[in-house]
Amino acid sequence: MNMRVVMLPIIMLALSIFLLISCTEQIEKPAPLSIIQSIKSSGKLKVLTRNAPTTYYEGSHGLAGIEYDLIKSFAKHLNVQPEFIIKDNTSDILRSLSNGESHIAAAGLTQTQSRSKNFSFGPVYQEVQQQLVCRRGSVLPKSTEDLIDTELWVAAATSYVDSLKKFQKILPELRWTETTEYDTEQLLEQVWQKKIPCTVADSNIVSINRRYYPEIVIAFNFNQPEPLAWLLPENTPDLQQALKVWFDQYKADGKLARTVERYYGFVDLFNYVDLQSFKKSMVKRLPKYKQHFQNAAEKNGLSWTLLAAQSYQESHWKSRAKSPTGVRGMMMLTLNTAKELGISNRINAKNSIFGGAKYMKKLRKRIPEQVSEPDRTWFALAAYNVGMGHIYDARSLAKKLKKNPNKWHDLASVLPLLSQKKYYKKLKYGYARGNEPVRYVKRIRDYHDILSREVAESDQSENTVSLMLETP
Repeated sequence: MNMRVVMLPIIMLALSIFLLISCTEQIEKPAPLSIIQSIKSSGKLKVLTRNAPTTYYEGSHGLAGIEYDLIKSFAKHLNVQPEFIIKDNTSDILRSLSNGESHIAAAGLTQTQSRSKNFSFGPVYQEVQQQLVCRRGSVLPKSTEDLIDTELWVAAATSYVDSLKKFQKILPELRWTETTEYDTEQLLEQVWQKKIPCTVADSNIVSINRRYYPEIVIAFNFNQPEPLAWLLPENTPDLQQALKVWFDQYKADGKLARTVERYYGFVDLFNYVDLQSFKKSMVKRLPKYKQHFQNAAEKNGLSWTLLAAQSYQESHWKSRAKSPTGVRGMMMLTLNTAKELGISNRINAKNSIFGGAKYMKKLRKRIPEQVSEPDRTWFALAAYNVGMGHIYDARSLAKKLKKNPNKWHDLASVLPLLSQKKYYKKLKYGYARGNEPVRYVKRIRDYHDILSREVAESDQSENTVSLMLETP
């Protein structure tokens, strides 16, 4: 028998087995998951961020921050849990994202040309402007040319470095110090402490922090407004698309505007003299009444720091305060309100504080159930100032104007309309100076934010001392 004839079936069999094994291996080898599939499969959205008041922080009622709120909403949209990875500075965040440690970097990052070379971007959710910040009382630079003679520190790997490099092409003598030891917020504190002359920061960071450090001042704006956006790994179109779908709906529902209002809606009333007075009063006057605020707040289910902030707005913590309209005391109660609350002596600090707290509790109960916190508290504060009837009117008007009557952001835009005849003549309670309750709530939120920070820092210091004393 011809050997070729014998070998041919064997060769064909071997070839068939080889092809079968190859096909089986190809079938069994799974295709790589897309980034969205990977997120949903793991049930976790990994997010890089910084611990700062403009990003992510532990607030009086738990985790908070504009980045925290936005990420939480997107994670809910994907039906997964967010996992926050905290880094000290922008350099570490960019490095970690490049190394594949997370899916998103949400840390108040500017969308720049240099970053677009290595990363993709999510939707723009806010615009900021870079500002040169120095200390009040010093000789302030007036232009970029003046920076040649100014000692300038900036956080490394930030968009500020990109801007300085552009200026350096025109001004070769321009120099600055880049640091990874301090982030932007810490550099602002360094300016306040006179340890460095000037730094650069985004306008949102400045607006929040100059309330804590009133002596810092904006010398000039560095550039035009720039967009903030989340940074994503390169070539992640499915993640970008998922973000777009979520963000478009989030913005259309008015949730973005309300989130921005929650964190920045009270910071535009900066007044250096007033804040200096408030800080002095926290040291000189508040300790005398602190226990009354704490006891009254606990009894009525309120925040004592918010109650104290409201009292400062009302009377500057002066027990004998009196207005031209006849309201008196720490919480500036009217005579009728005081009688209703069973208070005979309005200038007695304890009575006034407990009366004001009791009245706030009543007002909060009168707010419709559809209004949730923190909006419920802002509604009650506004009612304390302008009267509940006008709050009801504003809610009715909000509905007519197709705004959300249960959200403070929308109500704050409607209240000023109560002073316009074409609106108030059709309302039950008529004319009101609607701008006043809006400013009233803003100032209280501002004072409360500053006071809460001071209390938290004080408590942390006391805990540290206690631990040191307890350590053998």
